Amino acid sequence: MGISQYIKEIGRGKDGARPLTREQATDLFGQVLDGSVTDLEIGGFCLAMRIKGETATEMAGFLDATAVRLNAVPPTDRPLVVLPSYNGARKLPVLTPLLGLLLAREGLPVLIHGTATESSRISVPNVLEALGRPAATAIKPIANGELVFAATELLCPGLKRLLDVRRVVGLRNPAHSLVKLMAPTTGASLVVSSYTHPEYAISMAATFELMQSNALLLRGTEGEVVADPRRTPQMTGFVRGQATLLQEAQAGSLASVPDLPKEIDADSTARYIRAVLAGSLPVPTPIARQVAHIVHLSQQIAAHEAQAA
Repeated sequence: MGISQYIKEIGRGKDGARPLTREQATDLFGQVLDGSVTDLEIGGFCLAMRIKGETATEMAGFLDATAVRLNAVPPTDRPLVVLPSYNGARKLPVLTPLLGLLLAREGLPVLIHGTATESSRISVPNVLEALGRPAATAIKPIANGELVFAATELLCPGLKRLLDVRRVVGLRNPAHSLVKLMAPTTGASLVVSSYTHPEYAISMAATFELMQSNALLLRGTEGEVVADPRRTPQMTGFVRGQATLLQEAQAGSLASVPDLPKEIDADSTARYIRAVLAGSLPVPTPIARQVAHIVHLSQQIAAHEAQAA
């Protein structure tokens, strides 16, 4: 079949490109995920979309195509909290595992999914391994109070292949945004998502609204979905696509800075996380607030699900 007809539409440059309909985007992305198109076509698609940018309608179509190809997590008793992790540590320790473990301690089922997109960074699986929590080898039900890490290729091999294109061409593509928006479960969920540039906050919010998603959106820490432990970011909640500002961004100078580990390697980060969980070090205030907002949103989602049942 091929996707050349779609590349003609999206590949006319930033000003001349035409957006795809949701149905066209679903067909295009499905062929890419299935590996039924050539490497040249995939490269053309990635470069064209990088120049043009994705509309919310196109991203919805990409998500539709992904949803039917996912090895999805079965429904959970409470809404599944989904933490995408695709960046890792650069200058600060990667504390996404701490966020996940704090949420699990609140009795929530938690899924962290991801893959290393830059070999120079310390990734979440590295830290979880140091904590004695290896990655899942199969997709299984997740219990309340359980945290599971699933590699992207376990959820969708085609999505992993598309993410890896970045290592060849050196540029992000729609898959890098999609993995922060998708809900890889057939049951109720709450996707915790982050952005690094303000324009993505707008486009991601528009996609959550269009998809009627349940989500928490915030400016991430070096691309990770955990709140910056030094300064509380703005946080916006979505329940069935309806947005609510939950947390204003912290302004002014910092009164204090949390006692973070000086090294960002996996073992140092794991020791810090153990100390926080044991209570010998405090939970950084921004992360504590993030946990509270997620717990509250989870309760709202569960109430909506009960009403709809």
